[in-house]
Amino acid sequence: MKRKPTIKDVAKKAGLSVSTVSLVLNNKGYVSEEKRRKVLNIIKDLDYHPQRSARGLASKLSGNIGFILTEDHFTHSEPFYTRIFLGTEIEARHHNYYVLLTTVSKNVKETTEVPRFLLEHNVDGVIIAGKIGSSWIDYIRERNLPLVLIDYEKNEKNISTVLIDNFNGAKKAVEHLIGGGHSKIGFIGGDIEHPSIAQRYSGFRQTINERNIPIEENWISISEPETQSINGYKAAKKIFQNKNNIPTALFIANDAMALGCMRYLKEIGKRIPDDVAIVGFDNVEIGLLSEPRLTTINVHREEMGRIAVKRVVEMMKSKSALVTKTITPVELVVRESCGIKTQHHLTD
Repeated sequence: MKRKPTIKDVAKKAGLSVSTVSLVLNNKGYVSEEKRRKVLNIIKDLDYHPQRSARGLASKLSGNIGFILTEDHFTHSEPFYTRIFLGTEIEARHHNYYVLLTTVSKNVKETTEVPRFLLEHNVDGVIIAGKIGSSWIDYIRERNLPLVLIDYEKNEKNISTVLIDNFNGAKKAVEHLIGGGHSKIGFIGGDIEHPSIAQRYSGFRQTINERNIPIEENWISISEPETQSINGYKAAKKIFQNKNNIPTALFIANDAMALGCMRYLKEIGKRIPDDVAIVGFDNVEIGLLSEPRLTTINVHREEMGRIAVKRVVEMMKSKSALVTKTITPVELVVRESCGIKTQHHLTD
């Protein structure tokens, strides 16, 4: 087997000291541009890859960022959070970091449940995506690790967050339905304690009120404990049990629930969008495969992941508890499930 080149091999070929090569690798100290280019060219020629563990010993950094999801998010909302994770991976490469993914329970119960990268101090910062128990947030903050929350926020104002413009996204969805002639509009949203779902519900109610449209409480379902497809199915079943008083349109807080709702409506013979128009939220890929295709609100998931990595790196470089709040914009994606065409929409 061919021996892997070492930093000593690079130094020898460059006619420089190991310490000079190390300065180039870590982008620290002064090295003339001529020597820097020479070292980088030799590194490329030799196909040399420095061991991250060795670099960590010198800088006291692991070169890793932890990415935490709760088990239920990973299992049931994977299409949404996978794209966020992809965004962190892409951005981390630009900063020469690895992203370590793990899933956890909603709350810290035993030390055995704590990810190894936390127990072994093998990450320099942590990103948490989605709703998670306060005990996890407290556990990480007690260890003075840079922390960024994605698609979730706590009442504390000293935690950096990357959020979705949920309120205005909901307004776009409801205004679109109203613009299409609907005045009998319902809402389906599970896990209403999740800030994102609560903001979407708030946007729905405010838009309806602003247009002086009566709100029929029987057309609103916010009692489902989760936001899975089955929860959308169950919520639709409750709303449509009174055949004499049903909505002609539904704004649904995420695409998974919207697809579950569509499945139930088809089972009872309702045509989409002729009998009931549907608008979801998130723009997950499976919405393109539904029949009819799902009108939804697009969320820039990869961009949210990229921003989170940037924020963690900024905190690590500044060595301070820099707190930022970023709200990412959303757009309406018009497809067939709402039965309304518009020239102002995001194309697929």
